[in-house]
Parts: sequence; structure tokens; C-alpha cells
Amino acid sequence: MTSVYDFEAQTITGEAVKLDQYRGKVLLIVNTASKCGFTPQFEGLEKLWKELGPKGLAVVGFPCNQFGGQDPGDNSEIASFCQLNYGVSFPMMAKIDVNGPNAHPLYQYLVKEAPGILGTKSIKWNFTKFLIGRDGRVLGRYAPTDTPKALMADIDKALAAS
Repeated sequence: MTSVYDFEAQTITGEAVKLDQYRGKVLLIVNTASKCGFTPQFEGLEKLWKELGPKGLAVVGFPCNQFGGQDPGDNSEIASFCQLNYGVSFPMMAKIDVNGPNAHPLYQYLVKEAPGILGTKSIKWNFTKFLIGRDGRVLGRYAPTDTPKALMADIDKALAAS
């Protein structure tokens, strides 16, 4: 696999989607959770989506229940929570694993391309973020503590690149 465009995922409503539909856009891929201390970041992610979507940014959320059981609901419950509490309108995918033997192939690729601190290949917690350039390649990995607003300079730089 050479870029995120080589992968498929399922939307939160169950439709298969090829990530190459985002070709030419800058992507912010985030593993999310509904009952986490970082859950309020949905608000900042939605703001990025609304403000920078017209300029070519796509925010894509991947719910995950691997960290403290903080996203126990099914896909419809997660979708409802995100919409009702944070007005999420950016694409949300079906719940996945991001670590271990059942990790989604996209996340296996992301952690290989952008290892964490000390070269770790695993995701440490909810709301780890990956910034993807218009060419589908990983530009950076951001910690759960990095707010969506803190990524603005890097996102703007990626959007400005041809």
C-alpha cells in the first residue's frame, strides 16, 4: 500500500467506501470515542470541517472502543451521540480496532508511516490524529492532547501545497 487511497472503510451507516474518493483533499483521520475526556474535541473537529472543508480539508472519524471501553455503543448509537451532542456532520466511519491483530488495515498503514513517540507502532489513546496530504501520504501524527485548533498551521500548510 502506498497511500491512504489504497484502503476502504465502512461508513457508520454500513456502506463500503473507497478512501480514494478523497483524492486531492487534505485528510485529518481521527480515532474517536464518545465517553472520553477528549470527546469535546468533536466540537473543534466539526469547526475545522466547516471552515476548511470548502478549501479542501476532509475530517474523517473512526470510532474505537479499545481505550477504557469509552465507545461501547453500536454504530447507530455513536452516530446519534455525535450528531446530538456535537452537531457532527463530517464523515464518521464504522467502529473499528486501531491496535492489535484485528486493527483496521488503514490504521496498520498509518502507524507504520507515522510511528509514535520512541517509534511505537500502536495508538496510545482516543483522538490520535493523522494529517494526510493531497497525495494520500501521511504528513504527521498528533497526540490526543493536541487540540484540533493546534493543528491549524500544519493543516493550512498542507492545504496550500499543490
